[in-house]
Amino acid sequence: MMRLHVIDGTFELFRAHFSKRPGQTSPDGQDVKATVGVMASVLSLIEDDFERATHLAVAFDNPIESFRNDLFAGYKTGLGMDPVLTDQFGIVEEAVRACGVTVWSMDRWEADDALATAARKWRHDVDQVRIMTPDKDLGQVVEGDRVVQVDRIRGKVINEAGVLDRNGVAPASIPDWLALVGDTADGIPGVPGFGAKTASTLLRRYGTVEAIPDDPEAWDVKVRGAAKLGATLAGMREEVALYRELAVLVTDVPLAESLDDLCWRGAPRAEFEAISARLGGVRYQPRQWL
Repeated sequence: MMRLHVIDGTFELFRAHFSKRPGQTSPDGQDVKATVGVMASVLSLIEDDFERATHLAVAFDNPIESFRNDLFAGYKTGLGMDPVLTDQFGIVEEAVRACGVTVWSMDRWEADDALATAARKWRHDVDQVRIMTPDKDLGQVVEGDRVVQVDRIRGKVINEAGVLDRNGVAPASIPDWLALVGDTADGIPGVPGFGAKTASTLLRRYGTVEAIPDDPEAWDVKVRGAAKLGATLAGMREEVALYRELAVLVTDVPLAESLDDLCWRGAPRAEFEAISARLGGVRYQPRQWL
């Protein structure tokens, strides 16, 4: 079975930073615990008896801001982010490349857009695309068992049925669901009063926010507090349309690589040893060298 693993590098950087793994400081005094953790995490996918990643790429947000910040002032930014993490945005990309793995460094777009693009671009060329992140917004590109999300923290694989179970809606309705309930991680406010259950009830019936009638009397599903919710939604149609636009992932990011370019053939020894020295030593070694 040929599978493509596409990895949310920004998520992995945060995960490694807050993990219980021992801290590490480079010879020049930089905290590089997260970078070393990302290297170990990526290489472990290749070694793992189940994952056995052969074709893979890692996408990073660099910087955090994207074109979505031009659309909405409240969208997530790097303000207030721990400098220990932001200071590693450059070196972690170098480190992953030194592992022999393709890196997509996103500035105008976000890492999630690169992952979504890869899933759509190559889903028919492999047996399965495995999107390595639990982020709910990637649920919109999940497709049967062909494109799945992998939550490594909880040890869960989320296929299309899993998205429905997790969010209460089909993948196509995820942007609408996020527009209604909001997404604090991305700075999408959502609509006051709309919780996950209410949003999923309406979207399972109507499919999109746009198709939900303005008049709650016309809703043919039971929703608690329908009158107030309907009035709120009717008065926020423009905002909700914007929130949905923010939640829709781009699936045509111009990725330069071919699928064959993503094949892992080993780590370039000289580059790996150089980055290892800069980081103060890396215990997790590749199993194959170029």
